[in-house]
Amino acid sequence: MDGRFGRGLSVPRRFHYAWVIVSLGHLNVLCALGLARFGYTMILPAMKEGLQLTYAETGWLATGNFIGYLVSSFMAGLIASRWPPRRLILFALCCLAICLASTSLVTGFPSALAARTLTGLASGTLYIPAMTLPTIWFAPHRRGMAAGIQTGGSGLGLILSGLLIPEILHWFGPAGWRHSWVLLAILVGFVWLLMLTFVRNRPEDVGQRPYGAAEVSPPPPASPARWREVFANRGLWALGGVFACFGFSYVIYVTFFAAYLVKEGGLSPEAAGQLWGLVGVLSLGSGLVWGALADKIGRRFGLAIVFGLHAASFLTFALGRTAPTFVASAVLFGVTAWSIPAIMAAAVGDYARTSLAAAALGFLTIIFGLGQAIGPPIAGRLADWTQSFSGAFLLASGVALIGCLGALALRPAAGQHPPA
Repeated sequence: MDGRFGRGLSVPRRFHYAWVIVSLGHLNVLCALGLARFGYTMILPAMKEGLQLTYAETGWLATGNFIGYLVSSFMAGLIASRWPPRRLILFALCCLAICLASTSLVTGFPSALAARTLTGLASGTLYIPAMTLPTIWFAPHRRGMAAGIQTGGSGLGLILSGLLIPEILHWFGPAGWRHSWVLLAILVGFVWLLMLTFVRNRPEDVGQRPYGAAEVSPPPPASPARWREVFANRGLWALGGVFACFGFSYVIYVTFFAAYLVKEGGLSPEAAGQLWGLVGVLSLGSGLVWGALADKIGRRFGLAIVFGLHAASFLTFALGRTAPTFVASAVLFGVTAWSIPAIMAAAVGDYARTSLAAAALGFLTIIFGLGQAIGPPIAGRLADWTQSFSGAFLLASGVALIGCLGALALRPAAGQHPPA
């Protein structure tokens, strides 16, 4: 036996605690995105009716969440330089549970907007330290794999929300949406207990080295990072523009998915939840699969293919009013759902030197977040105006097609090998 597990428990020689950490990271992403953000998709129709909101207002609730997420992502990056990951994760999970529970008490649009914005703040505060753990626990050539496993937590959130929330709505009737937020808060509280028990800051805490560290030589010292290099990098600006197209288009789809199926598609909330769960199941490995393919054929070609499939998914959703077309749309989106963020994370290393990778990814996230922030209110206002979501999904399809063309127009980066 070598190493220590927590206080007084041994770690088997052949077992590396990094796998516990990445599993916990999967649950952190489940809470930060899968439940706190995407759970809103299934709750939205009942919440809209209960609070008598317009679709434009429901779009602004999503935007408030995204704005809170962006602000806290920047703040959490600063705090993480002073706090160990474990402390920040526990703090953020506690805040997130409180915010989700508080959402069940809102009485109108202003209080709902405040609750969703605060939930976004807690989500971003949790996501940043959770996604830094692989850089501590895994050697550089293993970190992409670890990050890909963690991003699957978003898909698990889709599965859970699609299965559980319709049942809560069925059993509790008009007040079911309030109980749904309480359920999400309880799930986050359970994850908090797991983190309190098992999460550790670094391999040395359990007597181990980073996973895979014995297989690689120590990296050379990094040269000082200069932030102006990020803002002067034209390749990153182009990459950010493509990323914004994803943020704008996909968020329309995931925000109004259930509302469209129930209001215009003739599906019950339970059937819409099952279809949402299907998206979650299919999306679990999307980041790993498409990220690996993009490594082989080139980032821009990988991005272009995914954007093309997204455009087809959104177009099918807008024009097809039958169960088979809804399923086809869900499948197309599910198998590609989290692939673009994974490819973007890899592409940052192609366009920026190693010491600037974190700053460059943060820069791209801000541009991506702007696309997310403006998508829902525009789509909601369009739905209010036309009395249909078809126009909103057509808009999402068109922007995804722009993203496809923008990806093809990207200039290959110096560190990126062209496909054979």
